[in-house]
Amino acid sequence: MTQDTIQREHARGARHGTARRPGPEQDGTPPDGEGGGTGSKRPKQKKISGSSLRTAFQEIIWPRRKLIAIGLILILLNRLAGLVLPASTRYLIDNVIANKDVQLLYLLLSSVGLAVMVQAATSYTLTLLLSVEAQHLIANLRAQVQKHVLELPVRVFDNTKSGELVSRIMDDVEGVRNLVGTGLVQLVGGTITAIVAFAFLMSISPVMTLLALGPLGGFAFVSTKAFGKLRPAFRERGRIRAEVTGRLTEALGGIRVIKGFHAVEKEAEIFHRGVMRIFDNVKTTLTTSSMVTSLGSFFMGLASVLIMGYGGRLIIEGQLTVGELFSFTLFLGFLIAPVIQMANIGTQMTEAFAGLDRTAELLSWPREDDDPLRTVEMPPVKGHVKFDHVSFSYEPDKPVLKDINFEADPGTVIALVGSSGSGKTTLAGLAASFLEPDEGRVLIDGIDLRRVKLASYRKQLGLVLQDDFLFDGTIRENLLFARPDATEEEVREAAEQAYVTEFTDRFPDGLDTVIGERGVKLSGGQRQRVTIARAILARPRILFLDEATSSLDTESEALIQKSLATLLQGRTTFVIAHRLSTIQRADLILVIEAGEIVERGRHDELLARKGRYYDLYTLQARI
Repeated sequence: MTQDTIQREHARGARHGTARRPGPEQDGTPPDGEGGGTGSKRPKQKKISGSSLRTAFQEIIWPRRKLIAIGLILILLNRLAGLVLPASTRYLIDNVIANKDVQLLYLLLSSVGLAVMVQAATSYTLTLLLSVEAQHLIANLRAQVQKHVLELPVRVFDNTKSGELVSRIMDDVEGVRNLVGTGLVQLVGGTITAIVAFAFLMSISPVMTLLALGPLGGFAFVSTKAFGKLRPAFRERGRIRAEVTGRLTEALGGIRVIKGFHAVEKEAEIFHRGVMRIFDNVKTTLTTSSMVTSLGSFFMGLASVLIMGYGGRLIIEGQLTVGELFSFTLFLGFLIAPVIQMANIGTQMTEAFAGLDRTAELLSWPREDDDPLRTVEMPPVKGHVKFDHVSFSYEPDKPVLKDINFEADPGTVIALVGSSGSGKTTLAGLAASFLEPDEGRVLIDGIDLRRVKLASYRKQLGLVLQDDFLFDGTIRENLLFARPDATEEEVREAAEQAYVTEFTDRFPDGLDTVIGERGVKLSGGQRQRVTIARAILARPRILFLDEATSSLDTESEALIQKSLATLLQGRTTFVIAHRLSTIQRADLILVIEAGEIVERGRHDELLARKGRYYDLYTLQARI
């Protein structure tokens, strides 16, 4: 299904008030199933017919046509200069040596010396120009792919291992250096050399030339078959490497769990199986490439035997000179060597196109804002929230939320409570625009979020997520992530309001303390306070607190409750918490069970009803 078709159907569903159930291309699930959930069957990988060739020409080769043209001129000069030596041997043997012509000897030596200098200069210039540009291309492609990945729907990241995406960003584009680097021009240069050498061979002896072409034809046939096998193997290697890298990234991130459950041997076994799959793939490509190279040597040797036998006979019969046979042999080498070289370059080009296939495939995944319905720039948010008959499911026929209806005025604190898996975080994700409803609408200030340009909405949000994610760096850098242009006074004020300074003032470097990957050098409560300070600094209009006090001890929770009282003022806030003591002052409490709102109201009202909220509250009170 094409992107235009997806967009048209999505738009048609929206006009009727319900969106079509997202397919893989629409909801962000990788089309090839690379990141399928546990136990999911991997769909058959889609083959992109011709896309790599079009992409290579339109986006890689054509914009660099001037540079490549210079490279082609240089490779032409390089290869023509290389033909001076075999051309001169005929005159060396038949004229200089036979006639003892010293003047012609000096002329030949000068010509060969000049040709060698031209070859050296053009080779150096080629490497300097094209290899550097190839690396520049790889850097730009990686940046382009990474930006595209960050703009994909959140569901992609729910369904795909981060390590797989890292591999696809860093590894898949590596092979394209051969499209701009010396690989492409050497392929063209080899073709030119073979054509010129063929012309010289025909001028010396058409019959011997045809004898040589027989083995070369056999080599060309074998190479074509081999390349047809290599390209799928290279595509498969990229997929396997992405899977293995994904598992390795997970293992390194969960090293404490692995060591805590004494699972080092098990994890090592899983990784070993993965790298052996890579080995099996590499062995296949190596043996195929080696076969091509070996057959090239065989066919070259066969051609040499035929030429030696037939040429020797012609010399004996006086129809060919020794110089002509010697020159023919050298020119034959200049014909066969580029053909073998082109086979090796062809392998590299095949790998490049396989990586380009995967890169083009990844870039074809629709971004969040690619939906043509998203045309509305969200104005400054006041904070009126309405869920209008909203239903949602991650998998078909397995609803997570069912017909959710509620409305909240600006500045309202909306508390979501319920047992684990009831749908609280999913509901908040819909309000934050991380997910789209299958049915119904989520309205902010009367505007359907499905029609909003997400960047204009999300810049007005503040998040304190359950996993209190922090970046490697200093505490100050993590706070400024929310608003890079914040002043030192604003950073300090946010840190004080979230009681971050309560522990950073004891550190030698204060807010400039390096906290390690994911904030590993801080305690759970300290990390939570930093994330709350980051949300305060963002000055959001709508705030999401997902288990905001889940990692805090009693003393830290008391401090955070004081800072939250200030933070929540004038902001519409969604609070998700299992600790019901943290939401007693909420304006609206929604009790969610099995994806439905079973109770709603204030704390005192819900206790008086003695329903599900009463059960949850009294259960925690006893604990």
